[in-house]
Amino acid sequence: MDAPACPPGHDLLAGRTAVITAAAGAGIGGATARRFLEEGAHVVIGDAHPRRTKETVAALAGEFGADRIDGVPCDVTDEEQVQGLFELAERRHGHLDIVVNNAGLGGTARLTEMTDDQWDKVIDVTLNGTFRCTRAALRRMRADGQGHGRGGVIVNNASVLGWRAQEGQAHYAAAKAGVMALTRCAAIEAAPHGIRVNAVAPSLAMHPHLAKVTSPGLLEELTAREAFGRYAQPWEIATVIVFLASGYSSYMTGETVSVSSQHA
Repeated sequence: MDAPACPPGHDLLAGRTAVITAAAGAGIGGATARRFLEEGAHVVIGDAHPRRTKETVAALAGEFGADRIDGVPCDVTDEEQVQGLFELAERRHGHLDIVVNNAGLGGTARLTEMTDDQWDKVIDVTLNGTFRCTRAALRRMRADGQGHGRGGVIVNNASVLGWRAQEGQAHYAAAKAGVMALTRCAAIEAAPHGIRVNAVAPSLAMHPHLAKVTSPGLLEELTAREAFGRYAQPWEIATVIVFLASGYSSYMTGETVSVSSQHA
C-alpha cells in the first residue's frame, strides 16, 4: 500500500514560535520543521551537524521566507549549546511556544557485547538530551506563562521500543522508555503553569540515516510487521506532532501516542 499525499497546512500553529532539535535532515525532525512552517509557525532548528543545519535553513528560508526559519548548531549533550539554541529563539521572536525534542541516537549491539561507551552515548543523546532541552524549555515557558499566559507545549520523540522488545536494542529501548517516563513526570510538574508535555512513539519511519545503520534484511522484517505493509513517511509522524502541538490536543498531557500500524 502506497503512502497517501501529505495534507495541506491549515495555520494550526500560526504565530507560534517552535524549537526543534535534530531537524537538519530528511528524517522526522526535518519533516516536522517543514510541517510547522506549513502550519504558520516560526521555527528555530538545532542540529549537531553545522553544515547540514546551514543548508537546511537556507533551503527552508527560500521556500517560506527568512523571517520564518532560523537555526544554530546544537549538540544536545552540551548544555551551553542547548542554551544557545533557546536563546536564539527568544532573541529572534521574544517568546517560546513549542519545543519538539527529536534528537536521538540508535545503534545495534547485543547486550553481552555492548560496551559502556555504546550504552552511554545512546543514553546521553536520547534521554539526557531530552532532559536538558525539556528543562530549558520549562524554565522559559514558566516565566512566559506568568507574564502573558502563553503556557507552552513540549512534544518528545519516543519509540514503540519503549514498550516492546527488540534484539540488539537494549540501550535505545531503555532510553526511549526513559523519555516516556520523563514525559509523564514533566507533564505533572508543568500542568499548573498551563504547559502540556506529550510524546509520539513511532514504529518505523524511513529516512536515509536509518537505511545506513539498519540492514536490508531487518528493514524488510520490520516492514512486514506493519499492518499497511509499508513503513511510515517522516511527514506522517510530523503530522501527529503538529496535532499534539496545536490547540486540537488541549486536554492531553503526559500521554505517549503510538504512531504505528504494527499488528497487535
